[in-house]
Amino acid sequence: MADILVCIKRVPDVSGEALLTADGLHVDARHVGYTVSPHELCAVELAVQVAGDTGGSVTVLTVGSADSVEKLRDAVAVGATGAVLVEVDDPDAFGPRDVSEVIAEVVEADAAAGTSYDLVLLGNDAADTGDFQVGVRLAYRLDRPVVVGASVLAVDGGTASITADGPDGTDIFEVALPAVVTVLEGGVEPRYPSVVGRMKAKKAAIDTRSTAVAPAGGGRVTLKLPPQQPSQVEVLGEGPEAAPKLVDLFESLGVLSR
Repeated sequence: MADILVCIKRVPDVSGEALLTADGLHVDARHVGYTVSPHELCAVELAVQVAGDTGGSVTVLTVGSADSVEKLRDAVAVGATGAVLVEVDDPDAFGPRDVSEVIAEVVEADAAAGTSYDLVLLGNDAADTGDFQVGVRLAYRLDRPVVVGASVLAVDGGTASITADGPDGTDIFEVALPAVVTVLEGGVEPRYPSVVGRMKAKKAAIDTRSTAVAPAGGGRVTLKLPPQQPSQVEVLGEGPEAAPKLVDLFESLGVLSR
């Protein structure tokens, strides 16, 4: 039986053009909605699968404002069995080290109360700031082994088998539990919530807590947007005279062969 804690973060949905705040430290969310990263959606899916295979449980956790509850309920709708909100007034004030301390605080408090997490799953990096630090910092803080960039996860007894992409190809790790794993999207397809799942999520109790961690911040100087790539259009011609050029283009793209 594997009891799993999955950490998610409510972030601006920047599937379109991203904008920064005036100070350049955060993504401007005034004109967009909110979501969680694809990495974290895959982490929730992996946790639900492993819990189902082992008869375990999935608790989803976020450190954020009261508005983050909607994302916790989304996770409950697809199979999470519990949800914890560590409510803070200014989530942006919490850097990676601060967030890892808050998560460790929850893990240790729950262990003292009788609930120990065999696995703590996180997204591989933060979707809004690109921080890759929380998972590794948390593992060191809890003195647990850590695997980053996981795409496939299975648990057999007290061991987790983890598939991750390494610099030289695919790596497979066998790690003794308890452990920390950061998940990279692509290994699983997140499920859509059912009608029953959505109804259950609406009624789910949210365990709201406070934290004793005083945020020190992330030391971020600024965020930078990559330069916009100019779009280019090539007119191949008009009418029948464009056909030979179109065939040449398809051949160069490998779509056609003569």
